[in-house]
Amino acid sequence: MVDAVLSGDGLEGVATLAAGETGGVVAIVVPRLGAAAASGPVAELPALRRYVSERARKNTAAVPPGVLAEVPIASGDEQLGAVLLLGEDDPAPEAIEFLHVAAVACLTEVAVEEARLEVEQNLRGSFLEELRGRDDLEPDEVLRRAARLGCDLSKGAVALCAELSSDRPRHVVATIAGEHPGALAQHMDGGGGSGRVYALLPAVGGADATATLAAARRLAARLQRHGTVGVSSFYADVADLGRAIQEAELVLDVLRRSDVPIDEDIGTGTYRLLFRVLASHPEEVRSFYEDTVAPLVAYDGQYSTDLVGTLSAYLERNCNMNATASAIYAHRHTVAYRLERVKELTGLDPLLSEDRERLGLGLKAYRIIAPRLHR
Repeated sequence: MVDAVLSGDGLEGVATLAAGETGGVVAIVVPRLGAAAASGPVAELPALRRYVSERARKNTAAVPPGVLAEVPIASGDEQLGAVLLLGEDDPAPEAIEFLHVAAVACLTEVAVEEARLEVEQNLRGSFLEELRGRDDLEPDEVLRRAARLGCDLSKGAVALCAELSSDRPRHVVATIAGEHPGALAQHMDGGGGSGRVYALLPAVGGADATATLAAARRLAARLQRHGTVGVSSFYADVADLGRAIQEAELVLDVLRRSDVPIDEDIGTGTYRLLFRVLASHPEEVRSFYEDTVAPLVAYDGQYSTDLVGTLSAYLERNCNMNATASAIYAHRHTVAYRLERVKELTGLDPLLSEDRERLGLGLKAYRIIAPRLHR
């Protein structure tokens, strides 16, 4: 049976050989690998998966009907799965011996599969790490290395970065791979925490940026219960995928650390354009912030005022003084006074449409770089 594993027949091959020796149907379930196999049709396989999973977690579980005998697949004190003999008649004494042999063969399969997965993880991790930190990778090399890992980046991709609050990085990586065909995902330990998961989500529907972004955002929404998730724009050129990863990290950092409320979806519109600029030319966004609302931020910090909040409320309410006053629980004259201070400090008049546009962009720039500003 071990030879069957080493020759590539896998759990099905082991189950078939064991069934031939025991005279019954043999099912093998290994939750550690997310795998299950049987020597023949088994309608109860989902129930057997649940049963073995509960046993592997050391929980009490009722033995499903039809299970005549079982032998754990164990490494030390850890149960990785089970070999189950199914049927109606009591098994022969020697049948149990063959189940034990099958369990040893399955343990070999676990070792072989985990070694393969470790190699793949190392390759994925080093590839994504190089994309993050280097800008001299040749596009053809990027495409070739991604293709060897089962990911086609030739039509573009969206990058995803998730900082985990749960202790299930494998589950997150498996969810990404299962939900987005051809995705390249890897957990990178940040040291002292659960680390981050990075992923490249290749184009879906040809090179359809809209469809790919929609799929990425659905995936991000699903992953939010495991932590905070940042998603980049769609990048059609493989040479820009490093920037895509940086952009996803920037979005994640803003979502995690900014104490400035962002009402607009940061994945769309002006915010997305600013993120793209920030990923490639961070000094430009910082300069625009300095030229617009930085004096307001400094003034608020020094005098405990709320000029930034008042300006935001004013712009969000279509420059309606009464609506702004109601939103910030202040008198209309207070709003007018604060807007006058905004004009004095920035040289930009909130009552003029052209200046309002610059101030509005300045506020957005502030919101996305706020986590990086010195406090």
